[in-house]
Amino acid sequence: MNSFTAILEKDEDMYVATCPEIGTVSQGATIEEAVDNLREATELYLEEFKIKPRLKAFLTTFEVSNVVA
Repeated sequence: MNSFTAILEKDEDMYVATCPEIGTVSQGATIEEAVDNLREATELYLEEFKIKPRLKAFLTTFEVSNVVA
């Protein structure tokens, strides 16, 4: 079993989930649904395209000054 990263963003009334190692994207009404859909999309993608996943993504944050919210 392999572990992948899920990056989630809220887009109006849906959550969008992206797997940066593979490039798959999915969505759902809840975080759990978005991740479940991303898991399914990634499994289907890997069944079709027998590729070696990229290294695990590294996530960090940074600050930018003078940004209008």
